[in-house]
Amino acid sequence: MNQTLSSLHPNPGWKPAASPTHPIARPVSAPGDITDAVGKHCILELYDCDCARLDDEAFLRDTITTAARRAGATLLNLITHRFEPQGVTGLALLAESHISIHTWPESGYAAVDVFTCGDHTMPERACQVLWEELGAGRHKLTSFRRETPEALVDSQREPHLASA
Repeated sequence: MNQTLSSLHPNPGWKPAASPTHPIARPVSAPGDITDAVGKHCILELYDCDCARLDDEAFLRDTITTAARRAGATLLNLITHRFEPQGVTGLALLAESHISIHTWPESGYAAVDVFTCGDHTMPERACQVLWEELGAGRHKLTSFRRETPEALVDSQREPHLASA
């Protein structure tokens, strides 16, 4: 099967049309159920990092790309900017959402945000790549599920089909 980007896009609340053999292919979850999440959001604080790596734009581009791949996400675009005298900001646009990083080499600190939709991605793996590659002496990871909006839970949604 050849997937297109539109078929990879997360579709919260979507369930396939009922069939005679399977009346509800994907049941709608009860509130609070773990499958009732549109995705997972990770906030990562990195401390005591390798200062040279925090200031190396090319290194960060490679590391963000690796992090997205390790999370099982689809990288659509990556933009970075190096500040003078130091620091880098990077934003990876994913089919599933995004990864962002802001670095303060003078303090050995980086602030990271990883949000992925769907149940096929593992944003914690992206975070692990980042703390390992940046040589963080310590880190703080906070993650939470982003709930599917109530208006979408019971709605019948059809996936967007790319035109031929």
